[in-house]
This record gives sequence, structure tokens and C-alpha cells, in this order.
Amino acid sequence: MVMRRRILVHQIKEWGEILVGFESRNRYELKDEAGNLIGYAAEEGGGLGRALGRQVFGSGRKAVLHVLDADGKEVARGDKPFTWFFHRVEVFADGRKLGAIQRRFSWVHRRFTVENKDGAELFSLDSPWLRMWTFTLRFRGQEVGVIKKQWGGLLKEMFTDADVFGLEYDPTPELEAVRPLLIFATLLVDLVCFENNQGGGGGLLLGGE
Repeated sequence: MVMRRRILVHQIKEWGEILVGFESRNRYELKDEAGNLIGYAAEEGGGLGRALGRQVFGSGRKAVLHVLDADGKEVARGDKPFTWFFHRVEVFADGRKLGAIQRRFSWVHRRFTVENKDGAELFSLDSPWLRMWTFTLRFRGQEVGVIKKQWGGLLKEMFTDADVFGLEYDPTPELEAVRPLLIFATLLVDLVCFENNQGGGGGLLLGGE
């Protein structure tokens, strides 16, 4: 059985602007399961307008998200327009659209979908209310991964924060081909669902439901 791959996210407080070329309020390291640095994520910040947007509109605010490799080179950018509920991030790389992540209406689950560049659904993400820390990633009806707010066992021992947020997925060609979309799906889930539920550990982008 092939082991699932994991991308874990940790908030960092000190990060020079020189790394990304812009002021960033929320900064994150992306690590593999062994704790090796594989990249960064950041929400573009700065200016009174953005600060007010975070305070007044919360997770509904307009935002620009960036994912970078370990050398600080941008891999992809996510544009999130203002919206009260059906949150969306459109993802771009090298001037072309890769796809989007869209929150969907659901009575029972918190539900998101991952779309290709033409708007067709590739994957779904669902979290039952009784499992609020876990989103199951499905492809053609089969579970192929999970986005989680809390990890236990060895991971909790390896990392000092009680809250370790991240993505775990089957390393299939279909999933490896859209890995940037899966990372932005993780960012949006945290931004929307966990910003106001952070305890002491610092999750991703400070997200809340």
C-alpha cells in the first residue's frame, strides 16, 4: 500500500518582506511529514483597507493568497473576491488559470468543490458537522485524501503547536497534477472554517465559521 503524502502548515511570525516582495500579515511554512521545509504560503497584506476588511468582513473579505517554493519563488496565486457565504478562490500560475475552489450550498455538510480551468468539478470536500476538524477529499466518489485541523500521534510529538493543519492525499497522477489546487483548497478551508477557532496553536490564514 502506497503511503499518503502530507503537506503540513505552520504559522510563522517573523518573515522578511524580501522573501516575497510584498508586505504579508499572515505567513506560513509548508512542511512534509518529516518536518522538511517545502515552501511557503502568505496572504498579501498591508494598508488600512486590507486591515479594515479583515476586521469588518472576516472570512468574507477580499484576499490575495500566494504559494511559494522553498526558495521564495511564487508557484501559484489565488484571488479571493469579497463574498458573504459562497467563498471562492481562483488559482493562477504563470499567467494562466489552473482552476478554482468553490464553497457550495449543503444542508448537512460543509462542502467545497475543486474545479478545473473550465469550471468542471474535479474533486469534492465534505465535512459533517460532527467531524468539524476533518474534510474528506473525494474523486469519482472515492476517498482519496483528507484536510485536517488536528493531527495526533507522532505528528503531535514532532511539532510544538497543538494545532497542525494540513493536507493528506493519495500520490496518484490525477492528484499530483493538481497539487497547487489542493494546497489552495486547504488554505480556503482554513480561512473560511477555522479563522475564529484557533486555540493557542496558529492554523493557516486564521479562518472561522
